[in-house]
Amino acid sequence: MHELSLVQSLLDIVEDYARRENFSQVNVLRISFGRLSCLDPSSLEFAFEVLSEGTKAKGARLEFDIRPARLTCAACGEESACDGPCEMQCPCCGSEKVCLTGGTEELQLKEMDVD
Repeated sequence: MHELSLVQSLLDIVEDYARRENFSQVNVLRISFGRLSCLDPSSLEFAFEVLSEGTKAKGARLEFDIRPARLTCAACGEESACDGPCEMQCPCCGSEKVCLTGGTEELQLKEMDVD
């Protein structure tokens, strides 16, 4: 479960900022990742609940910005979202000359709401 190591890295970042910025409590962590990055929000929340015990982030809420999968067609230039399993075919012109251009973004801490 790689979510444990990712959450531990987030908490290390939080503690580093807490030392530098002198805040006492984290209320919300806003994080972002791509839909195809193989991260499970419920696993992240569970790992966060367990690992945040005894830290400034204990009891904080995680807010997720899950970036959609996107394809760009080399034939017609159209960009389109993939809601289900990505078909490697352009929904506009049917070409198979497509490139995955979104949805694989790594986990990023975007914002913290702190006291």
